[in-house]
Order: sequence, then C-alpha cells, then structure tokens
Amino acid sequence: MAHGSSFAHRGELRQAKRIVVKLGSAVVTRGDECGLALGRLASIVEQVAMLQNQGREMMIVTSGAVAFGKQRLRHEILLSQSVRQALHSGHNQLKDMSLPVLEARACAAAGQSGLMALYEAMFTQYSTCTAQVLVTNLDFHDDQKRQNLNSTLQELLRMNIVPIINTNDAVVPPPEPNSDLQGVISIKDNDSLAARLAVEMKADLLIALSDVEGLYNSPPGTDDAKLIDIFYPGDQQSITYGTKSRVGIGGMEAKVCLPLKFNLCVSVCLQVKAALWALQGGTSVVIANGTHPKVTGHVITDIVEGKKVGTFFSEIKPAGPTVEQQTEMARNSGRTLASLHPDQRSEIICNLAELLTERKDEILAANKMDMDLAVNAGHLPPAMLKRLSLSPAKLNSLAIGLRQIAVAAQDSVGRVLRRTRVAHNLELEQITVPIGVLLVIFEARPDCLPQVGALAIASGNALLLKGGKEAANTNRVLHQLTQEALSMHGVREAVQLVSTREEVEDLCRLDKMIDLIIPRGSSQLVRDIQRAAKGIPVLGHSEGICHVYVDSDASIDKVIKIVRDSKCDYPAACNAMETLLIHRDILRTPLFDQIIDMLRTERVKIHAGPRFASYLTFSPSEAKSLRIEYGDLECCMEVVDSMHEAVDHIHKYGSSHTDVIITENEDTAEQFLQQLDSACVFWNASSRFADGYRFGLGAEVGISTARIHARGPVGLEGLLTTKWVLRGDGHTAADFSENGTMKYLHENLPVGQSLAGQRDSN
Repeated sequence: MAHGSSFAHRGELRQAKRIVVKLGSAVVTRGDECGLALGRLASIVEQVAMLQNQGREMMIVTSGAVAFGKQRLRHEILLSQSVRQALHSGHNQLKDMSLPVLEARACAAAGQSGLMALYEAMFTQYSTCTAQVLVTNLDFHDDQKRQNLNSTLQELLRMNIVPIINTNDAVVPPPEPNSDLQGVISIKDNDSLAARLAVEMKADLLIALSDVEGLYNSPPGTDDAKLIDIFYPGDQQSITYGTKSRVGIGGMEAKVCLPLKFNLCVSVCLQVKAALWALQGGTSVVIANGTHPKVTGHVITDIVEGKKVGTFFSEIKPAGPTVEQQTEMARNSGRTLASLHPDQRSEIICNLAELLTERKDEILAANKMDMDLAVNAGHLPPAMLKRLSLSPAKLNSLAIGLRQIAVAAQDSVGRVLRRTRVAHNLELEQITVPIGVLLVIFEARPDCLPQVGALAIASGNALLLKGGKEAANTNRVLHQLTQEALSMHGVREAVQLVSTREEVEDLCRLDKMIDLIIPRGSSQLVRDIQRAAKGIPVLGHSEGICHVYVDSDASIDKVIKIVRDSKCDYPAACNAMETLLIHRDILRTPLFDQIIDMLRTERVKIHAGPRFASYLTFSPSEAKSLRIEYGDLECCMEVVDSMHEAVDHIHKYGSSHTDVIITENEDTAEQFLQQLDSACVFWNASSRFADGYRFGLGAEVGISTARIHARGPVGLEGLLTTKWVLRGDGHTAADFSENGTMKYLHENLPVGQSLAGQRDSN
C-alpha cells in the first residue's frame, strides 16, 4: 500500500500537495466536553481554507459529533423535563432534575448533521465547498467498498471540495482484535482512521492535532522533559508519550516504551502507532497541539511551512546532532571555556590566528568553490560577491585582528569593576562574566566566522553560528580550524556551526537555550530576526541611514575626501553615507560644484531632497523618501540652514547609526557631537570609521543602535555582563535591623585588592 517515500526534513513539507488534517476530540470540543470550541474550530477552518485556496488538496478527519449531539440531547431533555415539571407542579420551579447517562451512539446520531452544517457554514465564508463522508472499519476491509471510497474522495478533490470524514459512530461496530498485526491497521478511532485514509489516498502529509504537544524524552511535566522535535522509528531510545487526551479514545497514554518496530511495541499508544503506520505507508506525519490558544491560529500553516511545531516523524536520521543538541553542547563546553585562565583563552585565539595563515591554501580552495558556485548561479550582486571573496591579504588582516583580541582577552572575564566594604568582614564585588550562549546569524561573509569566534572565546561565551549557504564550504573549513584551536584546552564544542536545514525563525524560538542573537548582514535580515525572536534579545541595527553634514565653515579638501570615502569606498556597508546634508551658504559656490563633480565622476546617482530640489531649475530625480538606505552608489542630497537644523533632520530621518560633521569651527563641531543622539558621531572623519577593527577592538560582532547594553561597533566588552559577589562571615540581614548591632559602611575599595588580602582580580 506504500505510495512512495515520506519527506525527510521539515522544510520539505512546503511541497506537500495532498494533506490530511486530523482533529481530535479535545481540539473540536469545549473543556466541559459538551458542545464545540467554536473559536478554535473557526481558526482551523480558516487555515485549511487558506491552504486549499493555494492549490493544495485538503481533507479533514474530525471528531465532535458525540460532543455536539450530547449538547443537543441535553438541551432537549432539560426542555422536556422543565415542561413536565411545570405541568405537574403548576409553576416553573424545577426540583430534583437529573440528566440520564447519554449513550455515545445516540449522541453521534444527533450531532453528526449539526457538526457538518457548522463546517459547511464556516467554509462558505472562504468560498470553499465541503462534503461529508461517513465510514466504518468495513469500508476499508472490503475491497469493493474501499475502491468506492477512494473513487468518491478522488472526485471530490478533483472538484476542489474539502472532504470532511468521520467514523459513523452511530453504527460503528467494535474493532476487530489484533487485526492490525498483519499490516492492516484497524479503524479503532480517528487517529487510525486518519492514518489509514492518508495512506489509502496517497497523502503527502498527515497533521494529527490533539491536546498534547508531541513525544517527550522523559515524563512530561518533569524538569528534564524535552519535546522531541523529530522522531525516527529506528531510534533505540526511551521516549515518553504525553498524557492521554482528556476526551475521546485516542490520544497519548502516559507510558514509556522502547520503540521497536511499530507493530511489535505492545505499549505504544494509538496516536503514535497510527503515525508510524502512516509513515511506513509513505505519508509524513506531524503530531501537534491544536488547543494552545497562542498557536492554534497558525499551527496548521506553520507545520506546512516547515516550522518547528510538535513532533515530526521521519524515516531518515541526519548524521549530525540536532540544533538543540548542538546548543546544549555549546553551553556545557562554554562554561568550561569561561572558567579557563585568561592566558589559556588568549592562547586559543593566537592558535586560531596562526591556523588562518598556515592553512590559507585550504581556506582559499574552499572559498574558490563557493565563489565559482555563486558566479555560475548568477544571483549574487557584486557587493555580496565582494563580501564572499577571501584573499591572502584578507586572511592576514584577520589574523592581525585576532591577535589584538587575544591581548584584550587577558583582562575580560572576571575583571572586578567595583569593590565595596558593606560592613566589617562583608565585601561586595561586581565582576564581568560572559552573557552565555550567543547565536550569530550572518550572510555571505565567511570572514565573520573567525572574528566572532575569537570574540566569543575571549569573552568566555558559547557560540552558535548560522552562516549563509553561499559560503557553506568556506564556513565549514573555518569552523574546523576554530574547533581545532579550541581542542588544545578541551573546549572544542564551545563553538558550533549549524549546517542542518534549520530555519532562522526556528532558531529564534530557542529562548530557553540562547541568551543573545546577533545578526550580521543586511538591514532586512536584522528586521526579520527582530520580528522572529521570541523572548531573546537581539543586538543589531535596523538600518544604516548615515548622514554627512557639510557645514558652512568646512574645508574643501576635507569635504571631497570624506564624502568620497563615506559613499564610494564600500557603498553596501551599513556605515556608508546615505544622505549628504549641505549648508545653504555652500550652494552655488566652487565647493558645491566640486562635490557634484566628484559624485558624478564616481558614478553616484543623486536623489534631491525637497528643499534641495526647490533651489534648482533642473534637478536630479526627487528622493522618494528621506529614510532610504540605498546600499549602492546612490545617495540623497538635502539643504539645511544651520547645524541645529542638520541635527533635527538627522534625529527625524536617521537611524542612530553613524553621522558626521565636516567643519573647521570647533564650537559648531562640539555642539554637533553633544546634541546628536547616534551610536557614532564623527567630526572631520569618514563614516566608514564606524568599524570594530578601525576602533582597535580587533573585530566586531556587529553594530548596535540599541539604547541599552552596547552601542556602536560591539567588540569584546559588548559580549560581557556582570554579576555581584558577596563575601561575608556569617552575616544576616537581621544584623542590620533597627535593633541590630552592625552598621552599613558602604566604603569603596580599590579594585586591585580586597579585604581578604592579595587576591588577584584578573
């Protein structure tokens, strides 16, 4: 009955054409098990209709008839009892009214038509047609009936109709005992029905929704319990199934089992058993929670988009560890890294610097492979190709920068910033410590890997790296060299390279494992990560809208040099000039003419701001916005009346990245430097100086325009936080109460020594 291979990776689920969505009783019904969860159901219908309108073939296997019928019959019984009570007593007072136990088959018979009518009404809102199909176990065991069912469903899908399938619970016979041990799964509940239907209809994907998250590696609810992202039937490891569903006969029972072949594992629960059967039949399966209020509105579409939701069943196990395992390894090894002596961390970085020059042929060969692939593909712009390319000179510069970081590492982790004698024999210290686990996401710039790796090593942080696929070969070699350097002190796993098909958005959800995300790349990348990050701080800048203001007292020679370098040296960089502000007095002067001639010679396209355009009879094209990061040989030019107006313009339209004033007037320059609220503010210097290497930081992990923690180019110091250490001698808070005998001193002490004597402060 198998129809082909299931998808091996979550990302491939985007290709799913035919999809079965199974809605468990807990998803469809209310918490009181009487009536339907209408809001939840409406959200699911919206997602299914959306996927159907995308051209996919959607089928729903639904529960809910019993619950809907129970609600209806209870209402009828209450109404009947109230009428009889009123006739008997002469008034409407209800006494001793009790509801009889309702038989499930009767409830199903009463609720099936209403459930279908509700689905039809909901799907009609999205111009989607539905059809009801009721089945029993016999419809699959009888060849003729099975062929008829298949033909009916195929025709419905061909007509773009969503079949809504359910077991005919009003007449369903008891399941045949052990009938699935011969390779045919018995229709015992909607889980087995959905699995059988998915395989019968050659579905690409089965999404099983209930009130459980998926499979766990230990009993759910315990401290060490972790949801299994991907389950491989061949794994010989203990797993725990989530608690049994609150309603229905399916769901996951709280059992631990060793997953052997699915038909031999006696204790395996119905839902997992059905999933494994469907997987063996060629259908991919995801078990997920359809009742969580924060994710219900997009759980189905998230799964189809390949996002990490629930447990994904795959027959192919990747060779390497999962990203969660990589993060755990990095954290554990990172703690050892942080405890090393500063000399040892410096030694690791120096070793990496030597490897960059000693093994340059190996690095450049890998980089050539990436460059050839990129050029042949033809989709990378010249600026990105330049970033992707490495050269012997670039590797030498990297090595020099790493040695600078190695020197700085001598005085980083464990440095005492403040020491206070709180009271007699009670000493308080504030010391620098690593942030924890860093996730750095970078595009086609492989030189970022050793730079960020060295900064993480120097600051004692664990590091998770996600590089662009364009530099996959170069990144792999550079990461191998980094781990080789780390091995000299037994911390090889502290720096991990994510080379799986992990989506950036999924990485941003690891809020319990990652402490800081640092994007390195385009402003679009930064914005995407800032939106995707859930509960994890992001260090980055949204845009690099940098200004250069030419004051009326500016030097001609300095203006031409600084403007040319700021715009033309590397126009794709985030610290390149995007807007040139000109003092009004410079218009129609030789200086203005030289600026225009230089920009034309450098082939810079000028976009006129509204005021600048008003001064000219024939002006360049007017700028569409004053908040544009061109990232190319283009810039906006605007006119201002004063330095103060330039500051106001930058505050209104800038991105608080890097802004420059060119003037010979010292008072004007100082006011500009003090009044402008940007991460980097320069006087008579190119905006391109906003760089960690040029600042003497050795390298940078990025440039931050945030208002907290680090700002501007972020080097070693920006990857450290602090903790407070208090050393006492049996002190208690009660000692300092109103009647206590001790007094607070709050005496500041030199950071080079402590009350204990000659303790070294690193």
